[in-house]
Amino acid sequence: MAKNHYTLLIVPKTKRSVRKITASSTHLRVFFLACLVVLFSLSFFLYDYSRTKNDERQLRNLKDLTASQKEQIDVLASKVSDFEKKMEDLRQLDQKIRTMANFDKKKPSNLMLGIGGISAEDDANPSIDRINRNLDRLLKAASRQENSFSELLDYLKKRESILAATPSIWPVKGWVTSEFGYRQSPYGGREEFHRGIDIAARLGKEIIVPADGIVSEVVDRPDMGRYIVVDHMKGIKTGYAHLLRTTVSAGKSVKRGDVLGYVGNSGRSTGSHLHYSVYLNGIPVNPRKYLP
Repeated sequence: MAKNHYTLLIVPKTKRSVRKITASSTHLRVFFLACLVVLFSLSFFLYDYSRTKNDERQLRNLKDLTASQKEQIDVLASKVSDFEKKMEDLRQLDQKIRTMANFDKKKPSNLMLGIGGISAEDDANPSIDRINRNLDRLLKAASRQENSFSELLDYLKKRESILAATPSIWPVKGWVTSEFGYRQSPYGGREEFHRGIDIAARLGKEIIVPADGIVSEVVDRPDMGRYIVVDHMKGIKTGYAHLLRTTVSAGKSVKRGDVLGYVGNSGRSTGSHLHYSVYLNGIPVNPRKYLP
């Protein structure tokens, strides 16, 4: 059986072929390097472009936010200005009330407010710092005004309490038949000092207390008949004589308008009437001074 023989033929490279291969490799490396440079440059420009766009977007957002904040600051400045005007109105009201109540008339109150205006420049360019300063000042002014109104309220309550305890209405409706002071006595005609006023009225008509107080006496006397004394404090007392019947007892608290009893003719009396008297620190005074 014949054997096959193969012969390996080695063709040696020429110098020209080697130079061609070397040149091709150099060109290829240059091309790849150029591509890398282009890619790097493109990536850098893309990144820079993206960052620029992002900065522009953030700048727009900041501008929008600044415009919104400016609008909010303007609104807040306007509200502070309105608050300042309201405080000035309250200050003027405070002054009017004090004048009407004759309170602190001789000396100005240190609780009165002094609020300055806002300049045109501030109105045109409101700032957070200026608004905060104005708010701090207005809050302090509001606190002072609150104290001022509290002071006025306490004063008016005291006045109300004093007025409520001051006999200032008629205890019964009728006509005055005898005034306060010296007169001719209906018994014998001699001159005597009449310590109250006599108010003629229908028998059994209601008698009301003209001010708040406490009933200090309910007695029967030969001269005064059924007699009631009411203590209104502050040294003021009122007396009611010749009653038909009483509806209160000693020690009872009474309010202005409460019924004390009914017009009668008890004691030394020539007809149905109420003898009404007012005492100031134990001294009889003319009831007319306390009546409208």
